Formats: sequence, structure tokens, C-alpha cells
Amino acid sequence: MDILIMKIGGSIQDKLPGSFYQMIAQLQQTKKCYPLIVHGGGPMINTLLEKLAIPTKFVDGLRVTTKEVLTVVEMVLSGSINNEIVTQCQIKQLQAIGLSGIDHGLLKVKPVQTIEAIGFVGEVTEVNTAFLMELLENNIIPVISPIGMDETGQHYNINGDMAASAIAKALGGKLAFISNVPGVMKQQKDKSNVYSSLTQVEAEQLIKEKIITDGMIPKVRSAIGSLSVQMKQAVILNGLEPEDIANYLKGNEVGTKFIYKEEVAYV
Repeated sequence: MDILIMKIGGSIQDKLPGSFYQMIAQLQQTKKCYPLIVHGGGPMINTLLEKLAIPTKFVDGLRVTTKEVLTVVEMVLSGSINNEIVTQCQIKQLQAIGLSGIDHGLLKVKPVQTIEAIGFVGEVTEVNTAFLMELLENNIIPVISPIGMDETGQHYNINGDMAASAIAKALGGKLAFISNVPGVMKQQKDKSNVYSSLTQVEAEQLIKEKIITDGMIPKVRSAIGSLSVQMKQAVILNGLEPEDIANYLKGNEVGTKFIYKEEVAYV
């Protein structure tokens, strides 16, 4: 049975309709997939940082994470947001467990290396897949907060998209970024169209042309980075249209798919 790793963006988490979680329940009950959720929480983190007068900035879509910022990030991600998603799952009779990457050595990390100093931002080096599979095979949905730890016990903020990508790659599952947009958009005159598929070369060109910008950059690069011979596809889907998930699993054209082969994108 397929494993479906769903990354729920912070911008849509509190806007997801009840039908979204009902769709997940149907997929699990009909054994269409093992669902797994990774979540972000950028907007709520921004709000709390502002209230606390803690400055924050981004470098290439990654939040610069000082010790002060890290404390707030953990509070929001592993606390309120994680609990809310687990609650919504339980309402729909889904057995879910809230976890951070710290729990049971779930996500081991090392610092992200960039030209600019970005503080305690980590990238995943190892995923405890045996632990996750034990939960999934017992019909328990892991709801994962993207916080990781290195060998010294230092905690790190992980970009949620990158965490989801690493988990999907480790499990060999299908990766879906649940967003508030139907995919990567292209403005054409008076209307916007969705790129139905993109290769790595095409996506990087759109970043260069600033068609893909801001927080969409790590999302797209995470989707591309998850691709391999074993995992040839990832997708960005609209969480406000929950049936898109079922259609994707059926192989229908929906959202923006990122493909391993160098195929031509079409709109």
C-alpha cells in the first residue's frame, strides 16, 4: 500500500475544511494509502514573534533562527499547531499521534550550510523509518512537527517542506504539498494557469525568472530534491479541494507534478 506524505502549509492549516480530514479517513479506511502528515506554521510563528518583538527574516525562503526564534518556533510547531491537527484527525475518528522530529530520534539533522548565517536551521540526515512504519501499519497517523536534533542534543528548526521531502524519500512514499494554491501558477494576460508538470531544469528556470518566488522556492526545491529512481514524482495540491488528493492517487491530472524524467511541461 502506498504511503502518502502530506505537507500541510501554515498558510492553509486553519482554513482546511472538515472534508479534508474526512477524505484522509476514507483513504485510510479503504486502504488506498497510509497517510502521514508533516506541518509548518509560518504565519502563526510570525504573529507570535511580532507580539514578542523578536526580529525575524528569511534567506531564500528559510527562516533565520536564533535561540530566541527557535524557542518560539518549537512552542508554536510542537505545541498549538501539532495539537490542533491531531484534534481534527480525532474528530474524524482517525487515530493520530503528534510527534516532533525529536521524539524517538525521528529526525536527525545537521546545520544547513548557506552563504549567509541563518542560525539553528537544520537539514535531515536520517529518518527513523522503522518507527514510522510501525505506527502506519497499526493505522496510526503520525503528525510531525519539523524540529530535529543533532548528535549533541541541539535542536534545529527544519523547513517543513524539506522535512516532508526527507521523510518521503526515506519511506519511498508519495509526496503531496497541501497548499492554498492549486499549484505553480503562470500569469498569462488576464488569467492564471497551472503548470501541470515541471522537471528540475524547468522549475529552476522559473525560479531564475522570478515566476516562482518566496516560500514557494523551498517547496519546489524540496519536491525536486525528493525525486529519485525510486520516487519519480511529487505534487503540489490545493487543500481547499480535498478531492484533489483522491484524484492524484488515482493518477488523474491535478496540481503541479514534479517529475524525475526530463519531460516537457505543459499547461
